[in-house]
Amino acid sequence: MKIIMLGAPGAGKGTQAKMIAEKYGIPHVSTGDIFRANIKNGTELGMEAKKYMDQGLLVPDELTVKILLDRVAQADCAEGYVLDGFPRTIPQAEVLDEALNRLGEKIDCAINVDVPDENIVKRMSGRRACLKCGATYHIEHIPPKREGICDSCESELVLRDDDKPETVQNRLKVYHDQTQPLIEFYTGKGVLKTVDGTADMQDVFAAITAILG
Repeated sequence: MKIIMLGAPGAGKGTQAKMIAEKYGIPHVSTGDIFRANIKNGTELGMEAKKYMDQGLLVPDELTVKILLDRVAQADCAEGYVLDGFPRTIPQAEVLDEALNRLGEKIDCAINVDVPDENIVKRMSGRRACLKCGATYHIEHIPPKREGICDSCESELVLRDDDKPETVQNRLKVYHDQTQPLIEFYTGKGVLKTVDGTADMQDVFAAITAILG
């Protein structure tokens, strides 16, 4: 079962990807995690990616797909995987498709976690993070016991720059320009399924498991 998670930043697709991975016993493959692991382990692909990242450049699609294929070729991915954070663009999806075709494989399901922009802005601007221990909260959904104070280490909680409304609006614009066309791409392949991401987290998961069976 090879699954791709789609959805705007803040739609909750990462959380759902982890839950899917746990339920079905397949790895949650996040491109950010793979890059970090390859760089940390000093692999040839990791060092190549680092050259671009050190210059603040995007890692080219071909190299990203190489790193991804290297990861999904590992034994724990034999029964499938959940891709989170890739592909982000049509060219990336096409490179991935070609690479999987050469292996006689394909994506089985692309799940789009659909949440309107206004919900996302509200959801993300309510997030609070502890810069000391990394714990995250939400002023409405997962509030700390004491306002503005981390439950774990009692440090001050902050609204991160990338969760500020103006930053979220910019990230949503990039998503609509670059990533949303993937919905049409995977619809054309006959593998796209959409779930209502505004529902409760467990209800969203129930809708996904109903699709995956």
